[in-house]
Amino acid sequence: MAPTLYDEKPEPGDLIEIFRCNFQHWTLYVGDGFVVHLAPPSEAPGASSNNLMSVLSDKAKVKKEKIWDVVGHDQWCINNQLDLDYQVRPICEILKDAQAYVDQELPFCVFKGNCEHFVTELRYGKAESRQVQQAVETVGMAAMVGFGVLAVAGIAAAIFGGGSKKKDKGGEYK
Repeated sequence: MAPTLYDEKPEPGDLIEIFRCNFQHWTLYVGDGFVVHLAPPSEAPGASSNNLMSVLSDKAKVKKEKIWDVVGHDQWCINNQLDLDYQVRPICEILKDAQAYVDQELPFCVFKGNCEHFVTELRYGKAESRQVQQAVETVGMAAMVGFGVLAVAGIAAAIFGGGSKKKDKGGEYK
C-alpha cells in the first residue's frame, strides 16, 4: 500500500518519486498538500499502461495538484538523493520558480526534458534524470554483452573451423 500522509511528511522543496508500472514520475512538493509536476498528456494516476504516449509526446503541461491526486494508489517516496551531489537552491526560489511554471506548456522529451529533469532543475538548478542515465547504461551494457558474444563466436569460428580446408591428393586436409 502507498504511504499515507502520516507515514512520510514532505517539506516544501522535496522531490517526490512515484513508482508507476514501468517508470517513475517525479513531482516537487510545494506545501499544503500540493505538488508541481511536468505532466505529459498521459500522466495521471494509473497511467502506466499508456506510458508509450508519454514517450511519443513532445509537449507537457506544468500542473499544480494535490499530492494524492497525482500519487493515486502507487508507491512513492521523498527522494532528495542528489543533495549529496549538488547544492540545493534556496527554498523560496524553488517555490517561486515552480509557481511561475504552473499552467505553462513546455517541450517534453523523455531523454532530455522529462518530469525528473524538470524537478531537479527547480531544486538544484541542474536538469538531471538518473532514470534516463540508468536506462542508457542498461542498454549500453546489453549492447556490449551482445557485441562480446558475437566477437567470441567469431573468434571461435575462426579457430575451430571457420577457415576453408582443402583435401590433398591423398585425401587429407591441408
